[in-house]
Amino acid sequence: MSITAILAAALVISVLGFVFGALLGVTGRVFAVPSNPTVEALRACLPGANCGACGYPGCDGYASAVAEGKAEVGSCSVGGAKCTAAMAEIMGVSASSGVRMVATVACQGHSDHCATKDYQGIHDCIAAALINDGTKACKYACLGLGTCERACPFDAIHVDPAKKIAVVDKEKCQGCKKCVAACPQHVLSMQPENRVVQISCHNPEKGNALKEKCDKACVGCEACVKSCNFGALTMENGVPKIDYEKCVGCMACADACPTGAMTADYESRKEAYIDPNKCVGCTLCTKQCKFDAIDGALKQKHKVLGACTGCGACVAKCPKKAIVLRDRRAPRNKMDKVKKAPAAKPAAPVAKPAAPAANTPASK
Repeated sequence: MSITAILAAALVISVLGFVFGALLGVTGRVFAVPSNPTVEALRACLPGANCGACGYPGCDGYASAVAEGKAEVGSCSVGGAKCTAAMAEIMGVSASSGVRMVATVACQGHSDHCATKDYQGIHDCIAAALINDGTKACKYACLGLGTCERACPFDAIHVDPAKKIAVVDKEKCQGCKKCVAACPQHVLSMQPENRVVQISCHNPEKGNALKEKCDKACVGCEACVKSCNFGALTMENGVPKIDYEKCVGCMACADACPTGAMTADYESRKEAYIDPNKCVGCTLCTKQCKFDAIDGALKQKHKVLGACTGCGACVAKCPKKAIVLRDRRAPRNKMDKVKKAPAAKPAAPVAKPAAPAANTPASK
């Protein structure tokens, strides 16, 4: 092949490339979709995880929904407070901090507490749940076969190799809810990260016979509900439910639970302390305390007893700011309460003299 032919071919290809490039450029301008700078700015704030936790198809879908006013800022659990603040600034709205939610395991049914079955099937919770109600005596227990672990895109949940129970790393959890959706046992749910009490069983059955299946099972006795002085606990489908907006973290419910199905972070529990130099003996704290844990008469120095739960109600009520919460010196003794004086018995009614009978000498 001659040099002339090679140069001619190169020239033709170059011309065609220029023509097609020009056509593409013109076509792109003619058929271009107008971009929304707000959407682009919002999209730049998002982390790009495309997890769907916000309820929209990926970060692009969520950014478009916010820009169109169909969604509020703050739904991106992965981006957190920093992402929320940036999006709020773009949209010109106030950013609510909110409470960070993390996945929580409502089960303590490992081998030390819950009897196991011999399972030889596929290593998957969904498959095991379809065969003889799973791998454990309690049909509501965590099966520990790792379906939630494989569903998590953030490496925030793992199955304990010894206990065969899912364990959530709260620091890594991004609240995407994929593990919650994947669990066939409904063991996982979203709870506030800063909770100090939680219900660690979701078996709706009742009665002491449950202890034969799991000695940590909730038996539906409602002792936790009765012990709550703040209206934060109710029974729902046979299982207690905590309203975390009302819960003050006193942990009295966990103290009352006879099986340990209600668990608490006792290491973080506080106790009230009254500064005797500031206390004027007004008794407002004693009236506020729902656990009879403050002793002291009017105009006398008050003191806090071992029954204190660290709920903080007295701290908020003290007009002299004489009460603070401090680290506990000893575990709570719920029997150490103010000794109430026994109620006085009502006096016996005084017998009235009988009225004289009619037509008697005394009545005449």
